[in-house]
Amino acid sequence: MCPNCRAFITTADKVCPYCEVKIGPRAIDRRVQASGTIAGLIPNARFTTCMILLLNFAFFMATEFDTGSRLINAGMSNPLVFLRGEWWRLITAGLLHGGIFHILMNSWVLFDLGSQVEEIYGADRLIVFYFCSTVGGFLLSAYLGHLAVGSSAGVYGLLGVMIALGRSARTALGDHIAGIYTRWAIFGLVMSFLPGIDLAAHLGGLAVGFGLAFFSGQPNRFNQTSSALWKWGSYACLGIAALAVLKMFSSYMRLGF
Repeated sequence: MCPNCRAFITTADKVCPYCEVKIGPRAIDRRVQASGTIAGLIPNARFTTCMILLLNFAFFMATEFDTGSRLINAGMSNPLVFLRGEWWRLITAGLLHGGIFHILMNSWVLFDLGSQVEEIYGADRLIVFYFCSTVGGFLLSAYLGHLAVGSSAGVYGLLGVMIALGRSARTALGDHIAGIYTRWAIFGLVMSFLPGIDLAAHLGGLAVGFGLAFFSGQPNRFNQTSSALWKWGSYACLGIAALAVLKMFSSYMRLGF
């Protein structure tokens, strides 16, 4: 289906015969083939999603063996983001979880949503969407004085991405997609009123994900310049995330003395 006019075309068409828009390869086909497998265990379509999940579980195991919850205290989102300028908490909070049930629930939804966003938009945009939604969610949470950890801010950002995908399509199919994920979001936000769940982080992540996806345009419109920008944006997000983890461990070491 042509991403511009929605006419049915063949997979061999490089230019839509109806609206004459250039048709690029699907996001999944643009993936670097070597990055899609680890000994054939991880499919190409969800490689980045699985890497995020593995990273979350690695940090969860670290917190399980941590005495005194120092790692949680060093990386959780809280008002110190503003009081002491501890910006890394907006990122590292998304890598930490408060218990086995917490990480299993978040990982279940992240695996489904992340795989869908990765296949539709590609790994670069998935990284930017997830990173920015995590920061936006915990920024609102910290501003309101909350203490929070968990990947749910980024997960709600991916929900926002899928809602925006449906809304921007302006078709019956798009409305159906938006309707499905809007119901997901409403159910999740209602559940966010339960004790111990941070509604602010969820709302912030949802808003950032929706905004980024809505204004980024249709995912299948291939543009070399925009693709390069998304790629460099993903590199920047990964670099900032790595620096944030280093800052968290630096704070962790200080808490030990």
